[in-house]
Amino acid sequence: MNLELEVLREISQLMSSSLELKWVFDRVMRVLAGRLGIEKGRLVILDDVTAQLRIEASYGLTPEMQRRGVYNIGEGITGRVFERGEVQVVPDVRQEPTYLDRTGTLKTRDVPYSFICLPITSESKTVGVLSVDKPFTDTETLDRDVRILTIVTAMISQTVRINWMVSREKEELVAEMAGRDPGPSERYSFSNIVGSSPAIMEIFKTVEQIAKTKATALLVGETGTGKEMVAKAIHYNSDRKDKPFIRVNCGALTGTLLESELFGHVKGAFTGAIRDKIGRFQAAHGGTLFLDEISTLEQPLQVKLLRVLQEREFERVGDHHTISTDVRIIAAANVDLEEEVKARRFRDDLYYRLNVVAIRLPPLRERRSDIPALIDHFLDKYNAENGRNLRKISREVLHLLLRYPWPGNVRELENAVERAVVLSRDENFTEDLLPQAIKAYAASERGATRPGDPQDLTRQLVLQAMNDLDGTAEGSLWDHVTNRVERALIEAALDRCGHVKLKAAEYLGINRNTLNKKYNDLGLDAAGVNGD
Repeated sequence: MNLELEVLREISQLMSSSLELKWVFDRVMRVLAGRLGIEKGRLVILDDVTAQLRIEASYGLTPEMQRRGVYNIGEGITGRVFERGEVQVVPDVRQEPTYLDRTGTLKTRDVPYSFICLPITSESKTVGVLSVDKPFTDTETLDRDVRILTIVTAMISQTVRINWMVSREKEELVAEMAGRDPGPSERYSFSNIVGSSPAIMEIFKTVEQIAKTKATALLVGETGTGKEMVAKAIHYNSDRKDKPFIRVNCGALTGTLLESELFGHVKGAFTGAIRDKIGRFQAAHGGTLFLDEISTLEQPLQVKLLRVLQEREFERVGDHHTISTDVRIIAAANVDLEEEVKARRFRDDLYYRLNVVAIRLPPLRERRSDIPALIDHFLDKYNAENGRNLRKISREVLHLLLRYPWPGNVRELENAVERAVVLSRDENFTEDLLPQAIKAYAASERGATRPGDPQDLTRQLVLQAMNDLDGTAEGSLWDHVTNRVERALIEAALDRCGHVKLKAAEYLGINRNTLNKKYNDLGLDAAGVNGD
């Protein structure tokens, strides 16, 4: 067991040291070769263009061997592991007829060689395969190797995901810097933000006021409320619209890697820094830098960001040369930063620097009047993209979508409409086209005991309250009924929001202080309720 822990500790350190996928894989395989006796390793990734599996990185293979490593999905052990998403272990490849041996000649060896092949998954989807060859010793050793490799594969999957994400962001950065984005000012004009509810109109007003200023903005709202869209609206309606708009997801990277992404590094600054690199601050000079999930920044980086905001200068990692920058900062958070400051997880001086103009993006449940317009907008978009004509939505389905709490907000609504369009066969938008979560919500509503419509329920409540007060002189009928309703409403909201008062207050659409006062006045039990 000590060997397993030592191997995993070494590999974990390597994984966090660089984003260069081939470099990381080579160093990981060297550790496995020294510790476990592995002779060959392959990182096979699906090529989206050819729909074939190709070796992205390898260990112990010649360039010619690597070029021969191309597989169709379902072909051989590698293709089958990718297709099924299941680990396959072959103790002796000489006895396995499905082993293709495209990158070596293991079948000609005099001693038994084992082949271990594991799927690489990202967000519940298989994206590649890790395979290794090593001499067979005994079953116990082989089982140990499979345990270690299973954990290593999970680590590699995260590296692959981050590598792809950063690559996509870099491609977007290059495209934006080259000015190839067609008509961003039109695409992100205020008129393209769907909604007419009072909450959205207030956001329009604020964005229009601050767009042409240099003020730092802080966007606060739940996941899926459209913070990046508002950030782009601010940028593309400002005097900086012809300069880069660059996004950094602060929650995707940590430590030195995130510092390097923000400020850049010089060659040799840390393990894997094989060349000089400019950071996002330098690339965004003259434009806007959107820092998403700002609350996840570690304390040392918070200090460095504060310095940039105050002095407009920074140094690259491993460098002593100071670089000046002219960048507008728009930060975003999906948590209450004031609470993070109180908990000492976020610096108060940085918070006040970011919170020059704060814009709260309301969750979809607080702007339900915008849902029909959003549905129409997404239907137009995805009908055009997919050649469909989904148009007719029944009153029952529309009312269901209006009642649903939308924990994923606008993004969840968009995904639900896109799914419906893709699965549709005619122009009728029916309940069976909706995601399972929404159908389950509808089923739970139908399964609940509901004697009659809401008017009947309300009348029954009033009549029951009258009967309860008959013959007594304690309290008024008004107080008796309203207290019952308020108590039931608050308890139900707390249950739905995990007994977190702040979330329950937002869900009910009332101030947290109002909820606390009602809570105390009604004598509700405080046990198990989180005041956050």
